[in-house]
Amino acid sequence: MQCFSFLKTMMILFNFLIFLCGVALLAVGIWVSIDGSSFLKIFGPLSSSAMQFVNVGYFLIAAGAVLFALGFLGCYGAQTENKCALMMFFLILLLIFIAEVAAAVVALVYTTMAEHFLTLLVVPAIKKDYGSQKDFTQVWNTTMEGLKCCGFNNYTDFEGSPYFMKNHTFPLYCCADNGNGTAIEPCTEEKAKDKTVQGCFSQLLYDIRTNAATVGGVAAGIGGLELAAMIVSMYLYCNLK
Repeated sequence: MQCFSFLKTMMILFNFLIFLCGVALLAVGIWVSIDGSSFLKIFGPLSSSAMQFVNVGYFLIAAGAVLFALGFLGCYGAQTENKCALMMFFLILLLIFIAEVAAAVVALVYTTMAEHFLTLLVVPAIKKDYGSQKDFTQVWNTTMEGLKCCGFNNYTDFEGSPYFMKNHTFPLYCCADNGNGTAIEPCTEEKAKDKTVQGCFSQLLYDIRTNAATVGGVAAGIGGLELAAMIVSMYLYCNLK
């Protein structure tokens, strides 16, 4: 009985934290969607991550909504000893865990396939929106500056984009000097070819592999917490009358 009460209390506290994280992510996601430029001005230097390849605002809103629902179900189920809420909590967490494992396998084993799939999504977006959509352009500028890269694959991703059609040049990051990071202006096709700055996807993979121990540790920690939460929720479910 003491074990049950202890696990119930821990379940409530743990899911209350998840609930608060969900609320925070929802708030930030709405902020980014409404006023993305001000968000980037504050967090731009820290934002060299994979999330910059997608719409950050929508991503945060979706993640926040999932955490919000998960935290609520966990708190409600443990506090009221509701078996239905606990089972829903377990099933949602199980689906998330399976999706994370599948994504990790795809990322590790099918890197080339993932790169091809992302290229089909990202490159057309660059050609369509870079130079015309302010937030999209600013996100990519921040990414290229932070990762010292150019485009998704290379400078050719910007051919036909609104920026290229207007200026007839490529972003300065595509002509950056690898030694001191300074860019040659204007960045013409000849200069971009000469500098051969690598794409952001390749640079991101390099950074992840360089910090593989940290990335693996964080992933293992998150997976461990999810497994522990699933075990505790199922224990509470099975011991409820």
